[in-house]
Amino acid sequence: MSKSFTPGLKILKKYTILKDRILPLRGKIRTKIDKVVSSDDIVASANIPGNVKMINIANKLNIESNYLNQCMLVKVGDSVSEGQIIAQNKGLFGLFKTEVKSPVVGEITQISEITGQVVISEPPDPIEVDAYIPGKVNKIYSDEGVQIKSSGTYIQGIIGIGGEKKGKLRVLSNPSGSISESDISPDCKDCIIVVGSFLDYSIYQKAKKIGVSGIIAGGFNYNSLSKILGYSLGVAITGTERGITIIVTEGFGNIKMSQKTYDLLLENDKNNISINGSTQIRAGVLRPEVFIHNGNLDELDEYNQADLIIEIGSKVRIIREPYFGEIGEVVDLPHNLQKMESGTLTRVAKILFNDRSSKIIPRTNLEVILSD
Repeated sequence: MSKSFTPGLKILKKYTILKDRILPLRGKIRTKIDKVVSSDDIVASANIPGNVKMINIANKLNIESNYLNQCMLVKVGDSVSEGQIIAQNKGLFGLFKTEVKSPVVGEITQISEITGQVVISEPPDPIEVDAYIPGKVNKIYSDEGVQIKSSGTYIQGIIGIGGEKKGKLRVLSNPSGSISESDISPDCKDCIIVVGSFLDYSIYQKAKKIGVSGIIAGGFNYNSLSKILGYSLGVAITGTERGITIIVTEGFGNIKMSQKTYDLLLENDKNNISINGSTQIRAGVLRPEVFIHNGNLDELDEYNQADLIIEIGSKVRIIREPYFGEIGEVVDLPHNLQKMESGTLTRVAKILFNDRSSKIIPRTNLEVILSD
């Protein structure tokens, strides 16, 4: 039987996940192997060097560079405050002294009698990486970060925007229902809400006003997404956007959330969850995700990469136009390459849709939907 490997879209009630939590530069590990952590626990931290200010003291004091140290009131390693006098010449007969003040808060890191310059480094910016999900520290990457292992419900969407968010899940509507602005009350603040059907732009605006952290919806309008971003999405690489994180589980348009996805979310209504809207459609496929811890951290299963093989009978979603977001079943995987409208030769699959129509789709345009 013909088979093919394809990106997998996971909708799983019980899934063992490995999540790397890595610093942007080398720093300090704040935990230890096998330690049980909560989603908010800081597991690694580092300091990003502050801005550097260079001051030509020799020019300001009108002295030769080799006399610089004689005029300095501070030395390398000293901390200085903004406006503090750091250098002063002797003046004329002890009068008419010229002073140089520090323009920033920082530390003197260099005094050069060659250039006549003094370098002040502003305080470093601390950066902390949290665990993101409840779990157990499975691996430590020396000075770089850790790997968290956990088990729970794992749902991937088809597209999203915004980064990592954590909060209490609030299910507001089912796939067949509708939602009004009045349904988003002040107690939704800092929560992650579920709109089982279509997410209207006005609902997004109300959620933003209330202070909702995230929204999980079945469908969304592409033009509304462009309005939120301020530009057309184009190539889908997201995750750095500020504001509400949005995860669309089915696709663009007035599309209902799949019943399987909705039921898993409903089971966890009012539980704490973690979400990430980061999406990358092309090379190195990355999907927006929802994770809800509901396992025993003392009895974690061995990590087992879910089967990404597509074969006859596989349930798949199409990830590129003109059938983007549609779901169907693989009924044939022809062995020979087929010529597409663009003129390219590629391996294809025959997909049977819910309305019983069928289409020939390039296998690279498919992702298998994994569910239990």
